[in-house]
Amino acid sequence: MYPDLQGFNKNIIEEFRANGGKVGGQFANAELLLLTSTGAKSGQRRVSPLACLRIDGKLIIIGSFAGADVNPAWVHNLRANPRAHIEVGTDSFDVTARELPPQERDELFPKVTAAAPGFAEYQAKTSRVIPLFELQPA
Repeated sequence: MYPDLQGFNKNIIEEFRANGGKVGGQFANAELLLLTSTGAKSGQRRVSPLACLRIDGKLIIIGSFAGADVNPAWVHNLRANPRAHIEVGTDSFDVTARELPPQERDELFPKVTAAAPGFAEYQAKTSRVIPLFELQPA
């Protein structure tokens, strides 16, 4: 999908940490977080920069992978081990990820797309249901 996703993510992670959670370019106006999850197979810690939304008092991350036909690796990792760590702005804390069940996801998804219309485009590009996760402080 992306020729060098690891390099792309590495640059975003470095910029995020150097600037108190702010990045420029295509993500200049988006709220991002860094999710550190545990690899489902490897057991290694993995850091993923993700867009996040605050909806109805919930911190939500979206497994869109830009509308690819597969989930991003972090979705598989959270399903295997929902305990994770996040960095938001200059804050850093442990969380438990809860995948929203189908009905709750379907009720929340219109609010996600209202806040960030690109996610509607991603959903339209794929036949899979893009998963939503709520991150709750551990």
